Amino acid sequence: MTTPHRLSPGDPAPEFTLPTDTGGTLSLSDLRGRKVILYAYPAAMTPGCTKQACDFRDSLASLQAAGYEVVGISPDKPEKLAKFRERDAVSFPLVSDPDKAVLSAYGAFGEKQMYGRTVTGVIRSTFVVDEDGTVERALYNVRATGHVAKLRRDLGLD
Repeated sequence: MTTPHRLSPGDPAPEFTLPTDTGGTLSLSDLRGRKVILYAYPAAMTPGCTKQACDFRDSLASLQAAGYEVVGISPDKPEKLAKFRERDAVSFPLVSDPDKAVLSAYGAFGEKQMYGRTVTGVIRSTFVVDEDGTVERALYNVRATGHVAKLRRDLGLD
């Protein structure tokens, strides 16, 4: 497998309709007219992914006040996402992409370096999508810790 195609600012955000942690579905088009922060993470209930989700949860009110919706995406099944939501009081939608088609379309699945080895998996990434469905920012290989604070600074929210 080679390095995935990466999105750039100005690209149309790939559309999706995926199952959620609450048993419904969520489509990117459902969020048209709002800015969306879509973040890709490898696995629910792991230490780094929990830290990142809790950082987004703790910043959600101020992000929403600035017009942003937050959506987390991982290959986890909806049932695991529901447990993650309940355990950590995650207050934004988590969507399930078990076949990794959407993660791949966003360039967030493919080869990555992990502990000095090349592995295939979810590339921790964050995408900011504008009200019209256009990518404003595409951030790859972000760190779980401190990423939300940096994103807030980059968006001029601090």
